[in-house]
Amino acid sequence: MTLGTMGLSNTLLVMALLLSGAASMKSQAYFNETGELPCHFTNSQNISLDELVVFWQDQNKLVLYELFRGKENPQNVHPKYKGRTSFDKDNWTLKLHNIQIKDKGSYQCFVHFKGPKGLVPMYHMSSDLSVLANFSQPEIMVTSNRTENSGIINLTCSSVQGYPEPKEMYFKLKTENSTTKYDTAMKKSQNNVTELYSVSISLSFSVPEASNVSITCVLQLESMELHSLPYNIDAHTKPPPARDPILWIAAVLIMLVILCGMVLVPFLTLRKRKKKQPGPSHECETNKVERKESEQNKKRVQYHVPERSDEAQCVNISETTSGDKSTTHF
Repeated sequence: MTLGTMGLSNTLLVMALLLSGAASMKSQAYFNETGELPCHFTNSQNISLDELVVFWQDQNKLVLYELFRGKENPQNVHPKYKGRTSFDKDNWTLKLHNIQIKDKGSYQCFVHFKGPKGLVPMYHMSSDLSVLANFSQPEIMVTSNRTENSGIINLTCSSVQGYPEPKEMYFKLKTENSTTKYDTAMKKSQNNVTELYSVSISLSFSVPEASNVSITCVLQLESMELHSLPYNIDAHTKPPPARDPILWIAAVLIMLVILCGMVLVPFLTLRKRKKKQPGPSHECETNKVERKESEQNKKRVQYHVPERSDEAQCVNISETTSGDKSTTHF
C-alpha cells in the first residue's frame, strides 16, 4: 500500500469516526444534582489513555474537563466548572455535579490521538442537556371565607421553586353531578439567581348551595400534572360569620356587669335586712328585764296588764312557771 493510499485510508477512517459521533444525544438532570455528559467512544483498537487527549466543552467553547495523555489537566478548565466534574473511565462519561439552570445547553466530547505529528481527531459527540426542578405540590389557601349573606369564596393556589415554566395552572371544581374547569391568569415570578419559577392563580366564585363541592388545583407541566389536596366544602355546614372585635368586647363587658349584679344585689339586700331586724336573743333579754321589774311591782298594784304584747311570746320561749297568769289577785 502506498503512502498516499495509507493517508487517504486514515483520512476516511477519521471522517467515519467523526460522522459516527455526529448524532446529538439528549440527557436530563435535576437542579442541584448530578448530570451526565456521555462520550460513546468504543476504543475498539484498545488505544491507551496515555496516547489520547479527551476533553468536553460547552456551547460557548468553555472547557469543562480535559484528560491529557492519561492525566487531568485543570489549566484549560474554565473557573465555572472547576471542582464540579468527574470522569468515569469505564463508560466514558463526564459527570457534572451541582447542576444549575444555567448549565442547560449543548456539550461536545472530543477524543484525539496524540501522535508524533500532533493531535489527530478520532471521535466527536454532542449531547443536549436539559435541567429540571420539581415544583412543590400545589397548595390551596382560602383568602376570604364566605359569609351567611354571601356564597362567594376566594381561593389562591401556589407552587414554587420549579423549572421549566409550567404550561398551565387551573382550578377544577367537582360536584356530585358535574366537573368544571376554571381557567385563570397564571401569575409567575423567576428568581434572578437560581432562575427557578414560582406560580400562583386566584379565583372568586359562587359556591353551589345544593350539593357538596370538592376543589382541586392542577399544575400542568411539560410531561406531567401536579394536583393539590382537595379543598372540600360541605353544603350543609355554614361557616360562622366573621366576629367584630368591638362587638365581642362589648358583649364581654355586658356579661361582667350582669354577673356582678347577680352577686352584689342579694348580698346588699341581706345585709340591709339584718340591720332592720334585731336578733331574738336581744329582744328576749329586754323582755326578761321588764318581766323582772313587773314582778317586783306586783306587790304594789292589784291589777296589771303587760304593756308589750311580745312579752308573752318571750315567756313562751323561756322557762314558764305554773303560777304565772294573765291576771293577778291578792
